[in-house]
Amino acid sequence: MPLAYWVHTWDPFFIEFSDGVGIRYYGLAYLAGFVAAAWLLFRYHKAGRSPFDLGAIIDLMTYIVAGVLLGGRLGYFALYQMDSVRSDPMAIFRVWEGGMASHGGFLGVLIAMAWWARKRTVTLFRVSDLIVTVTPAGLLFGRIANFINGELYGKIADVPWAVIFPQSAAPGQPLHLILPRHPSQLYEAALEGVVLLALMQWRFWRTDVARAQPGRLSGEFLIAYSALRMIGELFREPDASLLLGVSRGTFYSVFLIVAGVLIITRTPKATART
Repeated sequence: MPLAYWVHTWDPFFIEFSDGVGIRYYGLAYLAGFVAAAWLLFRYHKAGRSPFDLGAIIDLMTYIVAGVLLGGRLGYFALYQMDSVRSDPMAIFRVWEGGMASHGGFLGVLIAMAWWARKRTVTLFRVSDLIVTVTPAGLLFGRIANFINGELYGKIADVPWAVIFPQSAAPGQPLHLILPRHPSQLYEAALEGVVLLALMQWRFWRTDVARAQPGRLSGEFLIAYSALRMIGELFREPDASLLLGVSRGTFYSVFLIVAGVLIITRTPKATART
């Protein structure tokens, strides 16, 4: 097969100080996501759409960062790599080898928000409705970092924009024998990042739902994220064994949809602005 497709050779290091030590794009992606989230939350406060000032935002983001990192890391092994952690428990601590799960990150953030809300004596949904509107920014940067790393690549494809990922081949396989694949990381960046961010920002700024119906935005986010994730999973090569014939990303997303529906059905009806 002629090499008519772009070959992924992107170095995962932005700066490499020595062999295996340096600043990775993946770490920068997380930093960019947290900065973008904090900036948007500050904008909400400046516009009078949020009661949380800069000090509260910094405090909240500290909890969120911990929730994302711990939840994402532990969730990766619990949801995708349980067998490997049983045989090698220390793998959890080798963070330089990668391994984060968005569903685990969501659970970590939920716990972090609940903890923070209790400390501040505010309702959880008042916090979560703000956080879900900024979360897609982190998903966007994270998926772009997945592409740069050449991980979580898509299924074999012959579309003109397909990419040859050397990481998808067996060690030593000649380049001309590696089949091109969907750049599913970029599909997910567009869906979970751009589309979801636009939807959440539109709902936040153009409606009064965050004030009038606490919890509804959180439920809408869970449903929208899951639906968009399922679309992306159609093009993504499963990185773990299937569950009931579907990818794990799709399987776990079903539970988020159920949670989202339950939250929406229990939110109060819209009240008129006074």
